[in-house]
Amino acid sequence: MAVLEITKQNIKETIENNELVILDFWAAWCGPCRRFAPVFETVAFKHPNVVFGKVDTEAEQELAAQFEVMSIPTIAVIKEGDIIFVQPGALPADVFEQVVEKAKEVDMEEVRRQNS
Repeated sequence: MAVLEITKQNIKETIENNELVILDFWAAWCGPCRRFAPVFETVAFKHPNVVFGKVDTEAEQELAAQFEVMSIPTIAVIKEGDIIFVQPGALPADVFEQVVEKAKEVDMEEVRRQNS
């Protein structure tokens, strides 16, 4: 699946209609963001059953604030509508791949039980 451009217009629908969504908060002027982009796209290509989206923090400042993004790049993992992981900084490909695999394994019923 192609990497989606996520905006305030499509974020709600994207999260509600997909079990697992991984967002990359970035900006064009950010060197680490530009270096991480090919890693994000390569991992996205390997996981067609996961929705990968990019949020341009310059154009979507409201979304960045909503997710409390303080530095970029930042990755946010959302499973079944809940944020389960947020990590600032550009991740190496192997680490990012592990994040995706672990996110797939998370039992949200168990998470919700523990948080209630």
